[in-house]
Amino acid sequence: MLTGPFLDRNWIGQNPDYDTSDIVMLGLPFDGTVSYRSGSRFAPEQIRLASWGLEDYSPVFDKHLEEVNFHDAGDLEFPLGNTYKSLDLIEKNVEEIYKDGKRVFGIGGEHLVTLPEIKAVSKFYKDFAVVHFDAHTDLREEYLGEEMSHSAVIRHVSKIVGPENIKQIGIRSGMKEEWDFMKEHKTLICEYSELDVFKGKKIFVTVDLDVLDPSVMPGTGTPESGGMQFNELIGWFKYLKNFDIIGADVVELAPDYDSSGVSTAVATKVIRELLMIM
Repeated sequence: MLTGPFLDRNWIGQNPDYDTSDIVMLGLPFDGTVSYRSGSRFAPEQIRLASWGLEDYSPVFDKHLEEVNFHDAGDLEFPLGNTYKSLDLIEKNVEEIYKDGKRVFGIGGEHLVTLPEIKAVSKFYKDFAVVHFDAHTDLREEYLGEEMSHSAVIRHVSKIVGPENIKQIGIRSGMKEEWDFMKEHKTLICEYSELDVFKGKKIFVTVDLDVLDPSVMPGTGTPESGGMQFNELIGWFKYLKNFDIIGADVVELAPDYDSSGVSTAVATKVIRELLMIM
């Protein structure tokens, strides 16, 4: 009989018991519609391993991960090449999480995984808002004739929650039509106080890691210069701490494009800090 000890492949600080947890971390290793550099499907596994290089205490929020009470459910397994079935699997599993009275914390994978999460959440909350951190607008109707694309995820989300319930932060790239959409619906914001319209509402937070500058986060599918520094992103998290967050995800780490492992370490710390405000 083996006596170990053995390495833990779950996220540091997780509650091993699903039933008594409040939040369920769900790995979403899907990158079937990536338009530039694929590889984000490898992120959830690498992030879990990197989490053991973190402290479980956040000095920013004066809180330990154990106080968050989250359970790491592991990675979903997707049928390669079948986007629609993969999205259906995400929606079904996230729906089960909310049926059980819990909240989801998704780890992508590409940004399209957010859409089935939002679809599932919308079955339980009829009036909620989405706070979107990203370098890109993600407001296309389609990409190269395909409507199910990570380039279109927030446009699809807007049809579920309404454009008035979306705020976008860090955007610096997109087509003119997408910028026109943001101007028309006033989704793009620059000041913390512009989030105050969502006070009293339920909030879903989605973080595309390319919101960070490539000097901080080179390991992503579509790096875009001119982005945030890490502490700028954490400043937004500090402000969001006082909002009612009912779900979140962190997406678009492509770990193999940064052989140093720094991007994965940054992604892991982003996740830790976002968990602290849920």
